[in-house]
Amino acid sequence: MSLAPFPLGRPRRLRRTPWIRDLVAETRLGPADLIWPIFVREGVDVAEPVASLPGVERLSVDRAVRAAEEAAGLGVPCLALFPYTEAADKNPEATEAWNPENLVCRATRAIKAAVPEVGILLDVALDPYNSDGHDGLVRDGLVLNDETLAALEKMALVQAEAGCDILGPSDMMDGRIGVIRRALEAKGFSDTAIMSYSAKYASCFYGPFRDAVGSAGALQGDKKTYQMDAANSDEALREVAADLAEGADMVMVKPGLPYLDVCARVKGEFGVPVFAYQVSGEYAMIEAAARNDWIDGDRAILETLLAFRRAGCDGILTYFAPRAARLLRG
Repeated sequence: MSLAPFPLGRPRRLRRTPWIRDLVAETRLGPADLIWPIFVREGVDVAEPVASLPGVERLSVDRAVRAAEEAAGLGVPCLALFPYTEAADKNPEATEAWNPENLVCRATRAIKAAVPEVGILLDVALDPYNSDGHDGLVRDGLVLNDETLAALEKMALVQAEAGCDILGPSDMMDGRIGVIRRALEAKGFSDTAIMSYSAKYASCFYGPFRDAVGSAGALQGDKKTYQMDAANSDEALREVAADLAEGADMVMVKPGLPYLDVCARVKGEFGVPVFAYQVSGEYAMIEAAARNDWIDGDRAILETLLAFRRAGCDGILTYFAPRAARLLRG
């Protein structure tokens, strides 16, 4: 790259005014780049605060429909639904996961009836329903891979039948994308997309999420035998390649900000739609610092979301989605 020497070359010329900075901006961020994760729970007209996620609430199904209406009005195209499952509905076989009347299936049908233009992304993993708190079935302390695949297949099918648009397998079991894709094709759900959590790391940043879905107290041990080691990025490329070969339409990196290098590598290597999840711990840190006036919250939200786009992400799952959309719309 050859640049004119100073004073002929003055990079500050293109930073002089807001309009010229906008004119030459290399990266754009808008409401359409956001997916809003929400938590659903039983009840009517309930909005229950999540203590470790200030500003985030567990919503009854009717309130989830209102959230979808809010998203539509803000230009946020998709909601990701996660259930808060009562202890009585959990067991070692995680059978509530494929109950067609479970929370996320009912919420999906209600939202699609009221706001059909809003997309629904549903998580495919057993941890909200498993009394062991793991993403897969557990026997003698071991998380079982192949036995879990049959459970995930049943879970994915009831979610597709409920009307979800995108399935998000987040379990990190080997081979699950192929099993789910083949099951969808066999049952006539060829248009149901898969956004695979392909590079999901065993991270400390998930704590508030586990509080929100009620799995924190149930978890025995850790998830390091199936979620990825934070030291590895080549491994992420192998995981993405495997999921794409099995039929994934989109891939995700999780968590987000600590793994922007992985986002950039995945986008550069494969050129497929790449998403990142600004996870609960990331949200909680920004929100806590903002509430203590240690940082400017609005600016921190937009700066971090823009960083995902700059790293090559096509979209971001973030609890800040409605707030960010309002900021972006002025």
